[in-house]
Amino acid sequence: MSRLDDVIAAIDAANAADPRLDEGRPEAQLYGERMSAEARRLYPEASDLLLIAARGQHVERWILKRTDYPEGRTGYLTWRRDLARHHAERVGAFMKASGYREEQIAEAGRMLRKEGLKRDAEVQSLENVICFVFLKWYFAPFAARHSDEKIADIVFKTARKMSSDARARVLAEFALPENLAAAFAD
Repeated sequence: MSRLDDVIAAIDAANAADPRLDEGRPEAQLYGERMSAEARRLYPEASDLLLIAARGQHVERWILKRTDYPEGRTGYLTWRRDLARHHAERVGAFMKASGYREEQIAEAGRMLRKEGLKRDAEVQSLENVICFVFLKWYFAPFAARHSDEKIADIVFKTARKMSSDARARVLAEFALPENLAAAFAD
């Protein structure tokens, strides 16, 4: 078994404890599998670090509950920042146990904290994967629960996070209504 396989197995073992279920499976574990599949599909030559960050994007996400943070944008952003730190720390521990070097651990942590978005190719690749996973598996259930205005806002925010190439690929792969497709046009 390779170091990469060891880290993926450790992430999966941690996520197997997720009490939340999606399709009868631990939610974080299923999300990690979806992230890995999209990372490999979108980036066939992906580095081990990108594959690790993709799989660990939501490692133990249920531990830090949104309800433990204040309502509103500031509370939400604090929760998201704390989650990113937690994900980076947990993934870093798994990587260390599997023999990765400190600089590799730091790079994966940077990716998970999204430091360098729009400036660093690996961070941007991870964000593109996150957005594709959202659009492919989570957008329809989200859209069913929210107003058209909220849906449009989320789609435009999602598109802004993506690279130009990834936005073009969304237009090629998804049949979006014209008003939502406009968010992905350059």
